[in-house]
Amino acid sequence: MSSPKPTAIDSTDQRILAALQKNGGLSNQELADSVGLSPSPCSRRVHKLEQAGIIVKRETVLDARKLGLDLTVMIQISMDRHTPERFANFEEQVGQYSEVQKCYLVTGQEADYLLQVVVPDIDAYQQFLLNKITRIEGVSGVHSSFVMRRVIDTSALPLDYL
Repeated sequence: MSSPKPTAIDSTDQRILAALQKNGGLSNQELADSVGLSPSPCSRRVHKLEQAGIIVKRETVLDARKLGLDLTVMIQISMDRHTPERFANFEEQVGQYSEVQKCYLVTGQEADYLLQVVVPDIDAYQQFLLNKITRIEGVSGVHSSFVMRRVIDTSALPLDYL
């Protein structure tokens, strides 16, 4: 199964994407000014990038620590059986937990899933782990690693390859 052919991206589209990755809250006028376009063509290009599915969504990034969410945990989850039903149930359950920022189905290690979770402190993490994660049918192992410092923390994609 091959990936769909990527949408053609020119240097102006690259500049738009780079600017929006840095600040998704730019007004169309601010974006147009920063990439050297007038507002109407800029708006059309952004709309085209949205329609192509390249711009998926725009988010506001909050400072977790300023909100009292001081503990970030990377959790490796092992499942007892590798069946589509087990995986679907697990994914549905963790999708309901606001503490889960990211969930990846992974290979190449003993774990089946890698989760990034944010909570206020170790006590809240213990409650999350015992009352939510370990209660999901099929979870057979949990390994937690605690983030000491965020060295690189971005969701920006490298646009140099386009």
